[in-house]
Amino acid sequence: MSAPHATRSTALHAGAWWVWALGLATAASRTTNPLLLGLLIGVAGYVVAVRRTDAPWARSYGAFVRLGLLVLAIRLVFAFVLGSPIPGTHTLVTLPELPLPDWAKGVRVGGRVTAEGMLFALYDGLKLATLLICVGAANALANPARLLKSLPGALYEAGVAVVVAMTFAPHLVADVQRLRAARRLRGRPDRGAKALLQVGLPVLEGALERSVALAAAMDARGYGRTAQVPPAVRRLTSVLTLGGLLGVCAGTYGLLGDSGGGYGLPLLAVGLGAAMAGLWLGGRRSVRTRYRPEPWGVRAWLVSGSGVAVAALMIAANGYAPEALHPPAVPLTAPVLPLWPALSLLVGLVPAVVAPVPARAGGGAGAGRSARSSSPTRSASSARSASSASSASSASSVHPSASDPFTKEPTQ
Repeated sequence: MSAPHATRSTALHAGAWWVWALGLATAASRTTNPLLLGLLIGVAGYVVAVRRTDAPWARSYGAFVRLGLLVLAIRLVFAFVLGSPIPGTHTLVTLPELPLPDWAKGVRVGGRVTAEGMLFALYDGLKLATLLICVGAANALANPARLLKSLPGALYEAGVAVVVAMTFAPHLVADVQRLRAARRLRGRPDRGAKALLQVGLPVLEGALERSVALAAAMDARGYGRTAQVPPAVRRLTSVLTLGGLLGVCAGTYGLLGDSGGGYGLPLLAVGLGAAMAGLWLGGRRSVRTRYRPEPWGVRAWLVSGSGVAVAALMIAANGYAPEALHPPAVPLTAPVLPLWPALSLLVGLVPAVVAPVPARAGGGAGAGRSARSSSPTRSASSARSASSASSASSASSVHPSASDPFTKEPTQ
């Protein structure tokens, strides 16, 4: 099944990318094995590398990777300075301990730093970083505008706010990159605290201008119009939607927790059913129409199904290989890579094969070099053709009958 090139009709549904990324994030929440987490990061990064477009939101993946590294570093610094609840016998360094008052019992600053505590902090921080990277993969691959079009009518107004908030980070990254490139072209430094302050003001100004333009465009298009719905239907919609969302939250918590696997899935299914019924009823008060609805085709099912399969296989792996998925920090042992959980994570590479190929992926570096090498020839030929056309036009303006034999002389 060869992947076609991405066009308006063959582009993948944006919701499929989010289902795939959330499946990888669920799998990351079920393990603290650094080898499996690194494999998950590699799977997400490879899919982003081969299926990312040149759109502004696609450039935000690097920012999420750096944010994950920052979270990991903060977690390690906190464990180093504030200590860790994990007891250990291998002391790395002993810091001067700051005396605290009696009401701060249980909290310490400084003291003994053990290898077991730092290893536990590394595992925990790496899991958080992997979750952020999976969310960053969804942001880089899914078109937020097309995702907004696919929301049900009951969530359209909320979806507008969410999509605007989600596109803030990609536009912010694009603005910072553009301003740093402009400063480099002008011979000014683009690094350091001073350069950051000088770049921050234009970035905030651009964000305010986009906000005002977006508010004016939404007001001109009549956002916020609603239809008349009976009060009983509104109350039933609120009860179903609120109860369904609570059930979804409780079921998701049960699936992500270690002890809620028994009740998590049934509660999640009941909550989804109630929430969908509430959203269907709530959509009756929306008076908008949908232009060019987004199709959910076979490739969208394969992409989203691969993410769900990764999550399901990792949840199942906690039943037959819990020690391999959660390597202990006490005693110090090297983590091992379990075979079947690692193979289940490779199912997440399905989008790299079945998802439509973006337009930029067909050219590559060789095409860019050949285009650059042939650009002088094309420019020279275009210059010659332009000069010949200008001389022909000047000749025709002087002698109109010579340039066109069918031109008639003006009559008196």
